[in-house]
Amino acid sequence: MSQDPLTRKIIGCAIEVHRALGPGLLESAYQRCLAHELAVQGVAFEAEKAIPVTYKGLELDCGYRIDFLVEKEVVVELKSVDKLVGLHHAQLLTYLRLANAGCGLLINFNTPRLVDGIKRFRI
Repeated sequence: MSQDPLTRKIIGCAIEVHRALGPGLLESAYQRCLAHELAVQGVAFEAEKAIPVTYKGLELDCGYRIDFLVEKEVVVELKSVDKLVGLHHAQLLTYLRLANAGCGLLINFNTPRLVDGIKRFRI
């Protein structure tokens, strides 16, 4: 998986969280711990970032929130599921478009080895 320095740092923080907690917890636990780890590492981020849906020039608040927008360029979407499926990929790609971000990480913490649960996307 080719990585730039920022996504490498984000993945490193996620691995640190996974090493400490392991699989099997709710997504919200991983989200809070990853927020702490990113802050400790000095990475700028917004958690639970609201993103509007633009429809025919009208911005609508539909309640969509991305888990993290890191340094205003990387969307990070967390999961704690048995298996990532196409719907998860589609969700991240849509969030990338709505947030006008070029890179995204889909991270599933419910895996024995976290590297097996990470997907990187570019648009």
